[in-house]
Amino acid sequence: MTTYTALPLPHTAHKELCATDDAGRPAEPFTAREDGVPLDCVGSLLRCCLRDARAGERVALVSYAPLRRWAAAAGAKPGAYDEQGPVFVHAEPCGGPEAAAGRYPAVRAGALRVLRRYNARGEITGGGLLEVPEDAPAAFDAALGEAFAGPETAWVHVRAVEYGCFQFEVRRP
Repeated sequence: MTTYTALPLPHTAHKELCATDDAGRPAEPFTAREDGVPLDCVGSLLRCCLRDARAGERVALVSYAPLRRWAAAAGAKPGAYDEQGPVFVHAEPCGGPEAAAGRYPAVRAGALRVLRRYNARGEITGGGLLEVPEDAPAAFDAALGEAFAGPETAWVHVRAVEYGCFQFEVRRP
């Protein structure tokens, strides 16, 4: 069985987003607080290190356009598939995912995720919906196995259905 690994934001993208996001707005860092002031982000996934935000950490909610960034580096045009959406990141570049974090970010059972498949030209080739069960790693392995069953799939973007947040990317192994 093939194993897959969630990829965080590239370090360069994180550094850039800490200054100006992909919508052209300056990042507005704040301290994550459990009482939800100024924003309830404790427990929200930080895309830079693929773990939940903790009270007291400096974080920012920024707009991220992963396909646009890929297309710019590859000399491609994402066209109508160019999306941007909200992501939480540390307010300063961090060390990325912890070695013992596992292959996928922690996610609660019942969460809804959409998996969008893209080819090497940046064109969407399909998608699927996943309601995360108790055994999230097995469910992601199965959903990604199905997504990569087609030879045209180069990578998959995983997003939260509820808010459209980009969760992580998986490249063809």
